[in-house]
Amino acid sequence: MSKTLILYSSVHGHTHKICERIKQQLCEQGENVTLSTFAEAPSLTEFDKVLIGASIRHGKHNPAVLTYVNEHKDELDSKQNGFFSVSLVARKPMKNTADTNPYMQAFLSQVSWQPKMLEVFGGRLNYGGYGAMDRNIIRFIMWITKGPTDPNVDIDFTDWNKVEAFAGRFANQSGTVGQAA
Repeated sequence: MSKTLILYSSVHGHTHKICERIKQQLCEQGENVTLSTFAEAPSLTEFDKVLIGASIRHGKHNPAVLTYVNEHKDELDSKQNGFFSVSLVARKPMKNTADTNPYMQAFLSQVSWQPKMLEVFGGRLNYGGYGAMDRNIIRFIMWITKGPTDPNVDIDFTDWNKVEAFAGRFANQSGTVGQAA
């Protein structure tokens, strides 16, 4: 039985929800899974596998994610590992893969770690869950990118079949360094 750590950074809780789904699937496949935020991250030495999930806010991953992976690169490289990013940009067909998503590419250029498995998932657009400033900024961005702007919108752009397929590949330890899953 593999001991797996899923570390995540989530602003509004959707990345956490994706991590919970992945955890459930890994547990069903016999893995012992620990889910943690970066602030409460346990030592990597107790785990065989590490999966990191991070959301985008204001066009960037949380700086704590970048710091963590750069500080733990050698430990991460010594284990089966993977990284996924969650963003509203990934709702678009031409930006929903690790190779085509600008946030994934920016992340990879900012860290020395090259995850063995990569994936990108669409996020959740919930205007009612944002503060006034964020709601207006996101509505403006959606207007520019031809996305939904109705302030009552709550849309989950996550392809849950893609999440489950990624979890299955991660459980089976497929993928090589730098390979998009």
